[in-house]
Amino acid sequence: QVQLVESGGGLVQTGGSLRLSCAASGTIFSINAMTWYRQPPVQEREMVAIITSGGSTNYADSVKGRFTVSRDNPKNTVYLQMNSLKPEDTAVYYCSAVRLKKTRWDLDPQDYWGQGTQVTVSS
Repeated sequence: QVQLVESGGGLVQTGGSLRLSCAASGTIFSINAMTWYRQPPVQEREMVAIITSGGSTNYADSVKGRFTVSRDNPKNTVYLQMNSLKPEDTAVYYCSAVRLKKTRWDLDPQDYWGQGTQVTVSS
């Protein structure tokens, strides 16, 4: 059983900061990449940031320069530092573990998702 639990969401004013955390637990040998997605009200889910096991990162254009993704591999935890927040950043933020292997010999790695955490930025 693998679980991803996000935390750190909340209500913040425009220009403020929040730090989201996502911890994966259970039977885990390795995780290829960890991502943050968000889903604003009545909109499609969109990728915000991704970080590979080697530390390579990529960001949506809308958050470049404001958000920073980091990862603690031994703890299977990913973070999203969000600065200079804007009302359009309001969304439910989800993390995912991409191609998670439960054992070294796992031939069918799966993707797992957390339950989401609400971020609301007031104007």
